[in-house]
Amino acid sequence: MPRLKLTLEYEGTRYVGWQVQPQGPSIQSVLEEGLERLLGERVSVASAGRTDAGVHALGQVACFDTRRVLPMKAYFMGLNGMLPPDVAVVDAVEVPEDFDPRRWSLGKRYRYRVSNRRTRSPLRRMTHWEIFAPLDVEAMRRAAVHLVGRHDYSAFRASDCQAKHAVREVRGLAVEGASGDAVSFVVEGTAFLKHMVRNLAGTLVEVGKGRRPEAWVAEVLASRDRKRAGPTAPPQGLVLEEVFYGDGPPARTAGGSADAEEDEG
Repeated sequence: MPRLKLTLEYEGTRYVGWQVQPQGPSIQSVLEEGLERLLGERVSVASAGRTDAGVHALGQVACFDTRRVLPMKAYFMGLNGMLPPDVAVVDAVEVPEDFDPRRWSLGKRYRYRVSNRRTRSPLRRMTHWEIFAPLDVEAMRRAAVHLVGRHDYSAFRASDCQAKHAVREVRGLAVEGASGDAVSFVVEGTAFLKHMVRNLAGTLVEVGKGRRPEAWVAEVLASRDRKRAGPTAPPQGLVLEEVFYGDGPPARTAGGSADAEEDEG
């Protein structure tokens, strides 16, 4: 039975998130409905990670098993014609039968986008956090250095996060852009806690606004206290850009890979 890996792009504004939920449409539900129309059978789709309501993706990864054998172009030309305009398949490949999009992941890259114009932007309002006060980008860059490495990120997890522990490895945290225009926080790591990237962004913005000194970020990290960190940035600025894979599952180490309840949303 073939196992297919799909790479998805979506604009998450009108969705309750990745996972099927009773209160509204999800990315998973519209994808499974489209696949049922294409394949003539109901399939269950697993993803590399959950994204929350309003969060977007350029490189979400999903996989499923099917009895049907179709050419790969069916998942572009065929399936995309059955999906809503804010969800699309951008790549499709057959993978080994034991491929797991979550457990085989070597890490992910997220981008959190801020619009720092002096006035509101109709074109950015669903894809950026709009902050009208000038941000000190250089101060945020210097502060971000404290957040890179292997640490306990308890200060940056959501209160309802179900992760068994908060040890994660952030490989890089770049602050891109310029004050008065678009600014991005680009975070790459092995795995992420619930709302971790949004909490990192909200904390760095406190430094960018001049409300906190750069060294405060290191103090927050060391405290492991969520109440000491900045606010959770709104969901619309977050994009899952890429999920990284090798030839097989990575070695299992504490914090090195996520399970179903351990992911950024």
